Amino acid sequence: MNETFYDILPTGVHIVLRKTPSEVVYVGILVGAGTRHEEEQYNGLAHYIEHCVFKGTYYRSARNIINTVEEVGGEINAYTTKEETAYYVAVPRAHWKKAASLLSEMVLYPNFPYAEIEKEKAVIEDEIESYEDSPSELIYDDFEALLYEGSKLALPILGTKKTVERIAKSKGKVAKDWMRRYYRLDRMVFFVEGDVEMASVRNWAERMFGEMAPDPQCTWHSEPPVCTAGVERVYKRHTHQSHVMIGGKAFTLYDERQPGLYLLNNILGGGSLNSRLNLSLREDAGLVYTIESQQNPLSDTGYWNIYFASDDEDRERCLELVRKELRRLREEKLSRYQLDKALRQLYGQMAISAENRENRFLAMGKQVLYYGEAPTWQETFERVKRFTPEQLQEIAREVYDESQIVTLIYA
Repeated sequence: MNETFYDILPTGVHIVLRKTPSEVVYVGILVGAGTRHEEEQYNGLAHYIEHCVFKGTYYRSARNIINTVEEVGGEINAYTTKEETAYYVAVPRAHWKKAASLLSEMVLYPNFPYAEIEKEKAVIEDEIESYEDSPSELIYDDFEALLYEGSKLALPILGTKKTVERIAKSKGKVAKDWMRRYYRLDRMVFFVEGDVEMASVRNWAERMFGEMAPDPQCTWHSEPPVCTAGVERVYKRHTHQSHVMIGGKAFTLYDERQPGLYLLNNILGGGSLNSRLNLSLREDAGLVYTIESQQNPLSDTGYWNIYFASDDEDRERCLELVRKELRRLREEKLSRYQLDKALRQLYGQMAISAENRENRFLAMGKQVLYYGEAPTWQETFERVKRFTPEQLQEIAREVYDESQIVTLIYA
């Protein structure tokens, strides 16, 4: 039986354990700091730090960090988003405390050895080049830059070669100063999943974080961005196909309507072959190989988007079909049969997705960071089920308002 336990240290660090009958334990530290907290001249700093904490601490070398996890058959990873940075490991149960100690050293005591971070700078620059060579990925950055123009949410997570070079030249000073300001204890979550006891997890968290004093000068604040609306931009990218993204402002993580939009997005183009967009543009018209929609809630804003790639001569026809499906959701209320069918499908998708332990574990950490608790997928589904056809249509009318849509085209 899975059980979830919560606690908060006096330092403000949140603790969550999901106790599961598994010999593999996942351990993570999530920090509520990401790209939107950077200065433009140091864009890419959060991602740079994510890379460089693997390069050594005041107690371990880069090689030792790798070996500590790998020599017991474990895996270590990290990621950066616009609002958070996560570090996590998966190890056999007997080694979870060793993994937790390693993570805390990486997050709290990195030393940014110059020779190592110079090598990592080249790795990040290669990553930037690879990203820029992939229009299906780059268009997401360009769309966010257009939608959030003038806001720090417009900054790309990887930064640019110029900004990464500037960060590296500081020899760790800029990174350490930023971490002191934004790696706040009250914006950290220590999260664990596996067959361990909460008392042990809490004791270990106290050893890692309990004696630390929050920095009184430390600040964490972001202004909600103003979203661009009702514009179309065409960028010349010399790509083989046209790449297109349309979308606009949507709900925050805290908006009570967000679960309803989650269901609508799944109906529209949420990854299944029987989504409306896939049936219309791929199965019926044969115009695209890939078409998908997403909704991306953030702490104080959010957006939705639809992406597809097509031959140049088919682009306008594809856009017509996309707009038609959006119009259907605005103008045609779902029947009870259609809603029940969509709920059955979503229930199955959520159940299958929950079997992916890594994704479930990472979602738990993020939920605790923003909500203070981590509801099960069944509890989340119950929230979705409460929406009526009338409420879903109202959401569609507001979010998919044609006058607010932003369109970005790579031609």
